[in-house]
Amino acid sequence: MRFIHLLSCSVFIFFVLYAPQPLLPLFSQIFDVSPTVAGSLMTATMIPLAMAPLFYGLLFQKLNTLKILRFTMMLLAITCIIFPFIKTFELLLLCRILQGLLLPAALTAMTSYIGQTYQNDQLQKKMTVYIGSTILGGFFGRLLAANFTEFFNWQNFYFLIAVGLFCFSIFIKTKNTANDKARPSIISGVKNLKQPGLFKIYSAVFCMFFCFTAVLNYLPFILKNDFNMQSTANIGLVYIGYLCGAIASLLTPLLVKHFQKHFKLLSILFIVYAISIILMMANQFQLFFIAFSLFCGAMFIIHSIAAPLVNKISQAPASVTNGVYVSFYYSGGALGSFLPGLIYQTYGKTSFLVGILLVCMCGLSLVYSGFTSSIKLAVKYK
Repeated sequence: MRFIHLLSCSVFIFFVLYAPQPLLPLFSQIFDVSPTVAGSLMTATMIPLAMAPLFYGLLFQKLNTLKILRFTMMLLAITCIIFPFIKTFELLLLCRILQGLLLPAALTAMTSYIGQTYQNDQLQKKMTVYIGSTILGGFFGRLLAANFTEFFNWQNFYFLIAVGLFCFSIFIKTKNTANDKARPSIISGVKNLKQPGLFKIYSAVFCMFFCFTAVLNYLPFILKNDFNMQSTANIGLVYIGYLCGAIASLLTPLLVKHFQKHFKLLSILFIVYAISIILMMANQFQLFFIAFSLFCGAMFIIHSIAAPLVNKISQAPASVTNGVYVSFYYSGGALGSFLPGLIYQTYGKTSFLVGILLVCMCGLSLVYSGFTSSIKLAVKYK
């Protein structure tokens, strides 16, 4: 499979995940539900995304990952055709849960394929570019959904996603992939996830995406309620700050080469992440937007470092390593898409961001402890 083809599949898959996010205030009005309940459309997808990769990562040890990717994309296309015709919020949630069960199969298949196909520096570069494609998918998914709603209708965007998913899926060649070979047993795959620092990375990623999902999920409500931004198209344009993450993530290989000690670099990035959350407490929109852009950039560089790092230090099969990574990642997203919303609708933006900041500090403490542990080991074996 050509890498550019994989990246194109990634973009459309992330359209499915994030298209509803800028539309949450609209769904809140259409179905007459609260912001937190509307936000559950993202939670409904994140919960399966958090749980399913553990199973998929183990299952994919003995399955052809590209066959899984092609079949999953076709099923996602069908759900996107059905989504616009749903008339009740409960059925909308059910459809999002189904998408949540399909999405981790596609994500685990893509990351596993990269982990199996590339090694060393190539792995870092390819994973960084892949993460860049997920950023583009998330950005254009949100932006196009918002603009289709403003100038056409949001239903048409879902039909466009369905066509894209189907077209890219039928051209996936599934012969002679690395995963056709015999793989270790499931038990041995799990036992190999014992490397020092691996759990700290997984847990820090949980904290990172908890914060990110919380901000992105309730950003439309913050813009509407705290900055009086009523236009869906204008709300969509604010996600340009999200696009800064795509540009920033391309700097990851240079940062890794310069710092070399990954845990030290992750600690610095979590400090930047925390500072951006503090700056978003400002009531001036210009400062909020700059802080939001910094927030997105820091998050995606952390992600671009952590994803290949777990593949480098883990001795488990790539499908297991990446399945657990995706599970921790979206577990944070599932909780971040719902719990902070309870704080926001009760206490407002500042309290909402303070709660997120506390979770960010937990992530910082995890990577910093990994950094100090690595120093102690280096001194011990010197």
